[in-house]
Amino acid sequence: MPETARLAYRIQKHAARRLHYDVRLELGGVLKSWAVTRGPSLVAGARRLAVAVEDHGLDYADYEGVIAPGRYGAGVVLLWDRGHWVPEDSDPRSALDSGSLAFTLHGEKLRGRWRLMRMKTRGGARQVSWLLVKSRDEAARGPGAPDILDEQPRSVLTGRTIEEIAAAAV
Repeated sequence: MPETARLAYRIQKHAARRLHYDVRLELGGVLKSWAVTRGPSLVAGARRLAVAVEDHGLDYADYEGVIAPGRYGAGVVLLWDRGHWVPEDSDPRSALDSGSLAFTLHGEKLRGRWRLMRMKTRGGARQVSWLLVKSRDEAARGPGAPDILDEQPRSVLTGRTIEEIAAAAV
């Protein structure tokens, strides 16, 4: 991958059927996406369930607003973090296909090394489950440290909360 290529990274806080955070990594011209119910953690070694969801187009990277009822992903979307990511593997698509992708985030809120690890598929599972794990590095926090999600709940795009975005759409 050329050094000049910057791959987009986004996290959108999404109040749909249930609140979750959509982690999105640009790869192959799309945003590969995972829904993380508890959101990312800066605690080294913390594991968060990340359910693979459909890829999104790059034009969705900076979306913030309300998706109408009856449409896929209906609910309020807040752009929680943005930046770029750097894969540790020279072929990130193969790493993802093999079930283990290590990468570094350079975001406004999240930084440092992370790994996505595919879990074994259980019989009858409709979606592929992964674990999002924060690596031990200079950006990691220890157990009991404040939660970044509580510390910085506002949009990196508009500075609004999810409640303010919902209220503005009424």
